[in-house]
Amino acid sequence: MSGTVAAAALGGVMVIGASVQRMTGMGFALVSVPVLALLLGPADGVALVNCAAGVVSAVGLASTWRQVRLPAMTVLVAAAACTVPLGTWTAARLPAPVLLVFLGATVSVAVLLVLAGARVASLRGTAGAVVAGGASGFMNAAAGVGGPALSLYAANAEWPMARFVPNALFYGVSLNVFSVAANGLPTLSAAAWLLTLAGLATGTLLGEVLARRVPQAWIRYVVMVLSLIGGLVTVSRGLWQLSGQ
Repeated sequence: MSGTVAAAALGGVMVIGASVQRMTGMGFALVSVPVLALLLGPADGVALVNCAAGVVSAVGLASTWRQVRLPAMTVLVAAAACTVPLGTWTAARLPAPVLLVFLGATVSVAVLLVLAGARVASLRGTAGAVVAGGASGFMNAAAGVGGPALSLYAANAEWPMARFVPNALFYGVSLNVFSVAANGLPTLSAAAWLLTLAGLATGTLLGEVLARRVPQAWIRYVVMVLSLIGGLVTVSRGLWQLSGQ
């Protein structure tokens, strides 16, 4: 991939991911992990997702923090904090092609569960928050994809979208702070960091505008389809690399 194409892909995925995250409270990782894993490698791709998703969530939370339900979120965040180190440890010990397959498969399965509207009795109440938070923390540190577990918990708790978005943003800030602390910062050039910041700023502003004009159901469906395609491409890339070894 040429430098120009790679730069365009990096900037583009930042814009799309940031706009989706601002509109729905999650989705940055689902959209961006497959692309960034191919552009930067699995480790730096996940680390960049942790950084970027945390920043976008913090910006969105600045205007919605009063709607956060702290009792429920405290349990989710505490459970996630306990499993983040395990996710980091697991990812560090997987070969790059295997990690690509793991990332792609995690994204794909998570998307299919969300699309199917999965309902699980164990994901209700305090016990459900512990299970969902633990799964989310592990997945976020290992694969950069912590949102689907929270989405499944919210669906089982029957949270309306108006309640989900601010709580998801709060959770995104907390979870990604833990993940960045565990995984560290990605190794990027100065130009790549500038592209990342410009893309995040543009995408956040775009998300603010679109959130008032586009039905949430449409947005989430498009995000899920794009994420599923990206996840399957990433699995294919990892399997192709494994077959060549």
